[in-house]
Amino acid sequence: MPNNISVFQEQIPVEEVFGLLKCTRGGLTSEEGANRLQIFGPNKLEGKRENKILKFLGVMWNPLSCVMEMASVMAIALANGGGKSPNWQDFVGIIILLVVNSTINFIEENNAGNAAASMAGVARKTKVLRDGRWTEQDVAILVPGDIISIKLGDIVPADVRLLEGDALKIDQSALTGEYLPVTKKPGDEVFSSSICTQGEIEAVVIATGLHTFFDTTADLVDNTNQVEHFQKVLIDIVNFCICSIAVGMVVEIIFMYPIQHRRYRDGINNLLVLLIGGIPISMPTVLSVTMLIGSRLLSQQGIITKRMTAIEKMAGKQILILFLLNPV
Repeated sequence: MPNNISVFQEQIPVEEVFGLLKCTRGGLTSEEGANRLQIFGPNKLEGKRENKILKFLGVMWNPLSCVMEMASVMAIALANGGGKSPNWQDFVGIIILLVVNSTINFIEENNAGNAAASMAGVARKTKVLRDGRWTEQDVAILVPGDIISIKLGDIVPADVRLLEGDALKIDQSALTGEYLPVTKKPGDEVFSSSICTQGEIEAVVIATGLHTFFDTTADLVDNTNQVEHFQKVLIDIVNFCICSIAVGMVVEIIFMYPIQHRRYRDGINNLLVLLIGGIPISMPTVLSVTMLIGSRLLSQQGIITKRMTAIEKMAGKQILILFLLNPV
């Protein structure tokens, strides 16, 4: 039995689809549904599970954090000389500052992701023809070959081909960005997560879960590493600070040791001050907290932000039209 959406082009007659799926217009039996569920898996999108420890360490792996880590090494390794003990106070202070900033960023991003995940986890029901009778079932148990009913206001739970009945008006804005609903006639294909805005009809499920068009689109979006304007500005500021401090440290080393003949420990202390004081280590946290406040205000209006950078995108819009309560 095929599980690839590419074989279900609209040119294939519906009767051939029944043959490919080895089902009938009378729907599946409970036993057939259970067997196919073992083959195709549940009809839901499995979010990528992230290791919390690795995610936290990833927050600490950025240019600003690397500079702070380098400063902490300097406070212990390079400052061990001149007849004095290493700067343990500086070392501990730098580490605490680094951990606090990273923890705040981690908590913010984690809370945003949890809000979107909790909304996505809301159970949905649909009418399914099983064992010759219509029943309300969780959309997670749908499998290719099931016969379902679609009516006004329903979110299409899987990729389907429409059977006999009146034409539907389908809102595909979540998938294609089309503003106006499109007309779908019997035999046409309707994708998962579309919304029925007019009509009622029966349909045969042709793809579920990971094999739907919606999941394929979501994977493409997740795999797109687009750098937003906010991130570009932040990176430019960080690069400027790092380059300026690097030049300043070189000049200071030349001025203090060959020219002024300062003691080794005095020079290291001055370099630490320049290194720590010249890096805006709290800048990402301050900006993230500001966006977090905006995220909470949006959540009060029923808008869940999955990524903080989405706030920047919305801020650049004069008119923002939302069709669904979806994460942005």
